[in-house]
Amino acid sequence: MSRGGSLLRVENLVTAFDTEAGEVRAVDGVSFSVGRGETLGIVGESGCGKTVTALSIVRLLPRPAASILGGSVIFEDEDLAAAPIDRLHAIRGDRISMIFQEPMTALNPVHRIGRQIMESLRLHRNLADTEALQLTIEMLDKVGIPSPEVRVSEYPHQLSGGMRQRVMIAMALICDPTLIIADEPTTALDVTIQAQILELLQKMQDDSGTSIIMITHDLGVIAETCDNVVVMYAGRVAEQGSVEDIFNSPRHPYTKGLLASIPRLTTPRKSRLTTIEGMVPALTDMPDGCRFNNRCPHADEHCATVYPEIDDAGDGHLVACHKWQRLEHAS
Repeated sequence: MSRGGSLLRVENLVTAFDTEAGEVRAVDGVSFSVGRGETLGIVGESGCGKTVTALSIVRLLPRPAASILGGSVIFEDEDLAAAPIDRLHAIRGDRISMIFQEPMTALNPVHRIGRQIMESLRLHRNLADTEALQLTIEMLDKVGIPSPEVRVSEYPHQLSGGMRQRVMIAMALICDPTLIIADEPTTALDVTIQAQILELLQKMQDDSGTSIIMITHDLGVIAETCDNVVVMYAGRVAEQGSVEDIFNSPRHPYTKGLLASIPRLTTPRKSRLTTIEGMVPALTDMPDGCRFNNRCPHADEHCATVYPEIDDAGDGHLVACHKWQRLEHAS
């Protein structure tokens, strides 16, 4: 849970890409906050804008194709969306770190892992090689890599997928950041290694009070690790609230569909899993009105023409749904 005030506030963030079909908005008016010591989950199907939101926070978007058109990213009272690039270089890897989705592509295959971790210490702490190497070995030991004094000299291809992910976590933690953005940190890992990685992140957070943004499509990961949840759909926020509210009292039909699709131990064998019909719309072909209306079982003509504004359902539980608003105002 949050141990203080707000660490990060994302307000009306708009991120667009220039394409052959014209300008498309991958993130369109997204707002949320992260408290100190809090874990915020961002969940949704592929193509909902989760990763682009994360990359927008630290401005690691591909240039010049992508740009932030509006909104602010307030980190410790400083707007990263408007900060000069030199200032971002000082913050990234130091006060904000990112764990990328696929460590084999995020790690440089031609450099030893020790050198890649030490780079942050050289850049942000100005340490000598001997001291940086010792701290790197200690961090590899903390993240559970056996024989760290040997592994520090190995290349990424010599490590297993789980160990490479631990190297990514060590790289993210080496400068003791106040915020970690973890983009699908357990993707493609077996369930045993996944549990170990999540336990490791939780332990590191307990030890240092670091805030975490956990980006995933796995609601099981959200339930296990997060305090609050943002449900994204087609570049916008569909619903957000505490993890208890989202799982126990979901309001948005999209959130309900995601939760209904989770297999349960009580599900009869050979029965069909519940699915959400259709697909997330392409950025170049967004429907009018509510972007979920062509997949929603409750959609009507109003949903197809007017996008619902975010409405407060109480206790910080926010939802953007015409059906919810009609039910609320009728009661």
